Amino acid sequence: MEFSGAVVDVDGTVVRGDDPIPGAPAGYRRLREAGIETLFVSNNPTKAPPAYVDRLGAAGYEVGAERVFTAGSVTTRYLRERHADADLLCIAEAGLLDQFAAAGLSTTDDVDAADALIASIDREFDYDDLCTALWALERDIPFIGTDPDVVIPAPERDVPGSGAVINAIAGVAEREPDAVLGKPSDTAIEMVRERLPYPAEECLVIGDRLDTDIALGERAGMTTVLVRSGVTDEAALAASEVSPDHVIDHLGEIDRVIG
Repeated sequence: MEFSGAVVDVDGTVVRGDDPIPGAPAGYRRLREAGIETLFVSNNPTKAPPAYVDRLGAAGYEVGAERVFTAGSVTTRYLRERHADADLLCIAEAGLLDQFAAAGLSTTDDVDAADALIASIDREFDYDDLCTALWALERDIPFIGTDPDVVIPAPERDVPGSGAVINAIAGVAEREPDAVLGKPSDTAIEMVRERLPYPAEECLVIGDRLDTDIALGERAGMTTVLVRSGVTDEAALAASEVSPDHVIDHLGEIDRVIG
């Protein structure tokens, strides 16, 4: 099989923190040398694509902003399409709110006036935030999460992600979100297909997470490649109902897939 495009995850796949994962820069260069168009897709909602250009560039990956999107990008698109005029109550970090503001979306701190609740990673998440979310959702407004990642890679040890916040709110409100965006959502798949306009069978999805990266590839009909350099270990792989087409130790072994 000759491949034309590749969706490449970021954290746990090409970098951990700000440092390149050993072997990954060489694997990325190999994809480019093979003429495979790459698209970096991250489930981190806190940073806009230009910030990733700088971060990836410092780690040795040359990429333009048009070749990157994040869970923040996916959530912003979803909200502009479905809740453009809503006042959004956000349990989230400033980086996501900045993306909403840049897109012309309106946010509010008023529990009784909010038209929708947006939940995301928030390193200052606390009991008061749970109360705010509970009171807002008592009004039966839409409940939207930015991404499902419960745990995310960090430089020293893995840490809680957006999914942990979303699940906490869902638990106290006794209500599941109406939508959880980022990978592997329908909106993310739409954005991938727009930017990699090739037949699905000519595209790879490369990442370290079964429930997001590999699930997105399966849903999109693309060839999936799990790297062991992130959060998925052998036990998780063996127990999962999601099965990657290929498993490699790190992106530097991508020749095993593309030949």
